[in-house]
Amino acid sequence: MAPIRTFGHGTASQEEIVDLLRAAGIEEVVDVRRYPGSRRHPHVATDAMARWLPEAGIAYRHLPSLGGRRKPAADSPNVGLRNDQFRAYGDHMATDEFAEGIADLLESADDHPVAIMCSESVWWRCHRRLVSDHLVLVEERPVEHLFHDGRLTAHDPLETARRDDGHVVYDVGVDRPLSG
Repeated sequence: MAPIRTFGHGTASQEEIVDLLRAAGIEEVVDVRRYPGSRRHPHVATDAMARWLPEAGIAYRHLPSLGGRRKPAADSPNVGLRNDQFRAYGDHMATDEFAEGIADLLESADDHPVAIMCSESVWWRCHRRLVSDHLVLVEERPVEHLFHDGRLTAHDPLETARRDDGHVVYDVGVDRPLSG
């Protein structure tokens, strides 16, 4: 089973992105930005990428169901995620919307080499980290993170992550506050 790859476009040019993806053998980019646009880098806006990636022989699809920038639940079980945005995304991972997005992603990944893309260059500061946790722990799919220099690193889930009834919960080794 081929690994699903992840990468962040960061400040890379159109040419650098194409070269990186070709070298990694990627046939489709699945854009997991919820709001995919950039004033500073217009070539990474959805409309632009939907044009120039296919021209370079790489399919492009925007999948906002896997996008970040979510609101945390007041009773979030994901107490092992200290960052509010990560905790909010951890909560989103228990939704039907997320499950449908994962199913769409896996349908492509079962057919050809796929990379999920967001804007953050490094995976550990991006919600791609949490999507990768789900893919590894729940779907039992290998994930590799692609760096701008072409290096690949296998994904290791966060230490606080555990599989629970088809979802990932981030609470391992974390004491919950007493309610009262």
